This record gives sequence, C-alpha cells and structure tokens, in this order.
Amino acid sequence: MNARVGFIGGGNMAEAFIDAFINGEFLLPNQVFVSDINRKRLKYLEEKYGIKTFSNNIQVSVNSDIIFLAVKPQIMTSILREIAETISPTQIIVSMAAGYPIKKIEELIGNDKKIVRIMPNILIKVRKGITALCHNFRLLDEDLKLVESLLSSCSEVVSVDEKLFDGVTALSGSGPAFIFLMIEALSDGGVKVGLPREVALKLAIETIIGSAIMVKLGEHPEVLKDKVTSPAGTTIAGLSALEENRTRYAFMKAIEEAYKRSIEITKLIKEM
Repeated sequence: MNARVGFIGGGNMAEAFIDAFINGEFLLPNQVFVSDINRKRLKYLEEKYGIKTFSNNIQVSVNSDIIFLAVKPQIMTSILREIAETISPTQIIVSMAAGYPIKKIEELIGNDKKIVRIMPNILIKVRKGITALCHNFRLLDEDLKLVESLLSSCSEVVSVDEKLFDGVTALSGSGPAFIFLMIEALSDGGVKVGLPREVALKLAIETIIGSAIMVKLGEHPEVLKDKVTSPAGTTIAGLSALEENRTRYAFMKAIEEAYKRSIEITKLIKEM
C-alpha cells in the first residue's frame, strides 16, 4: 500500500491501529506519522515502531494522504481549526471521536473534503475489533476501499448510517467494559464456590469465547441457551437466579444509559 497515514493523537487506540498496520505489513514504518503533545509518548512510539513523530499537528496533516483524528471529542474543534488550512480535497480525514458528527467537521474544514467517521472499540488491540463506518460521500470507490482495507487489518468493518452511531457507541464502543465486568463476576462466582482464582478466571474466559463463537456460527442465542438447559438441572437454577435479579434488564439498561450519554455528548458538540 502506497498511502501515507498520519495520526493526530498518539494514544492507545492510535497505537492499536499503528501496530496492526505495520506488523500486519500493510504499511512500512516510513509511511506512518504521528503527532501528540506528550513527547514521552512520541519517543515510545518512534522507538517501538520506527515511525516518524511530530509535536506539531500540521506536520502530520501536510505529510499524510489519510489522516486519523485520534483525539477526544472535547479537543476536536481546536484541532480541526488548527489544521483546516492545510487539508486538501484529495486527502481523507478519518475521525474516531465519539459524538462528533461529520457535519461539524465539514463546518470547520470545508464540505468539499473527504470525511470518514468511525467507531472502533478497544478489541482492535488484539485484532478482534469491530469498527462501524460512515462517510460524507465525497470519497471515490478506491478511497473507501483503501480505508476499509486498513481498518480490516484489525477489525471487522460494518457500514452504518451516521444517525445510528450513538447506538453503535453504546453497544460496541462501551460493550467490552460490560463483558469484562461479566468475566470478573463469573470468575468471582467460581471462587465463591471453591475454585482457585486462576482456574475460575480461565474457565470464565474460555466459556465466553466459545459461546460467542457458537453464536457467530449462526445459531440464535436463545436456541443455544435451551440446548444447555436440562429440566430441573443446574443451568435452569442459575438462569432463574439471573432472571430474579433482572440481569437481562441490567444489560439492556446499560446499553440504554450509554446511548443516552452518547446523545448528550453529540448535542453538546453540535452546540459548540
């Protein structure tokens, strides 16, 4: 791939993408540029990946064909204003800021620019992520294929209408935290009934991984649940306890509350 890829912001999510792009041999280190205010972080990225780093965001914007905006939504406006004059219609801007709409980006850098909005999740760090994508239809087919091929190096990619991005943020963006909590709780339950901690944790992890794979292969989770549940057995006793404690509702409520918060952030950004 001949594209030069820049990252404004060198945090954990940016590093996950950089690792996938370079170690997956999609890009050479000299094709990747990063800027960040943290000089120690830049030194770490430069030494680990052999990439070029800058403390100046404009250096990234003028040297890149694709620019990933890997910064918090609170500072996106100031970043966009800073680089606006250096962005050309031939470049591709990829924003991963939660709640920051494409229309707002267009207002700041021009509606003639190629803009992609993505919502990845932390699982890209282990190349098992899922990334939702939408764009402003300024991209050519080859532009979109280029972006999708990069993202596919560490995640599955799904095209989603931008109006659904708050829901995506709630489910797949925040979702890993809910699953981590579930793993911890299952492990604690194992310890409570006498299992060693390391055994309980391993059992919890592998059980969730295997269960997810079975669902991914095509059977509905309700069907699979019923296959595990014997009359008057241990599983139905456990399921009864989960229903009694409104576990199903708790997970649905978690998604709903995360969704509401995402909408609030989006509204605040639109009013800026």
